[in-house]
Amino acid sequence: MQPDAASQHDHDHQACIADALAAAERICAERKARLTPNRRRVLELIWDSHGVVSAYDILAEMQKDDPSAKPPTVYRALDFLMDLGLVHRIESSNGFTRCESPLRHRVCQFLICDGCGLVEELHSRPLFENLSEQAAALGFESDYQTVEVHGRCAKCAKA
Repeated sequence: MQPDAASQHDHDHQACIADALAAAERICAERKARLTPNRRRVLELIWDSHGVVSAYDILAEMQKDDPSAKPPTVYRALDFLMDLGLVHRIESSNGFTRCESPLRHRVCQFLICDGCGLVEELHSRPLFENLSEQAAALGFESDYQTVEVHGRCAKCAKA
C-alpha cells in the first residue's frame, strides 16, 4: 500500500477512513445497494492510502485475514464501488484511489505525485467544459473525463 502518501496528510487518518465508510453506508442506503463486508473492507483498504492501490495489493491485504480470498472477489467489490462513485480507477497506475466527492465523481482530475504516490482529487468544471467543447467540435460526445497529471507534490518538490 502507500504509507508515505498517507503520512503526507496532516489529519486524523482513522477519522478520515471512518467518515468515508459512514458516507459509503449512507450512499448505499440511499441507492438501495448493499455494502457487504468484502466491499467495505476493499473500500477501507483504499481509503487507508492517499495514493493508488492495485487490486493485487488489496487482495494481499485481504488474504491476511482470509487466505481463501480470490481476485474475483476484489474485482467485483471494485466494480461495485466504482459504479457507486466511491472509488476511482487511475489508468496510468493500473490501480484505484478514494473518491472524496462521490456526487462530483464524473468531473474530476487527479494530481499524482511520482515521488511519494500521493493523489489529490480536483473538480475543475471549467476544465471539464473546455475538454467537452473541444471534443464536441470534433464530433465526439464525452460522457465522463478523467485527467491525470503526474509530477511532484509540494513536500517531494522541496526534498
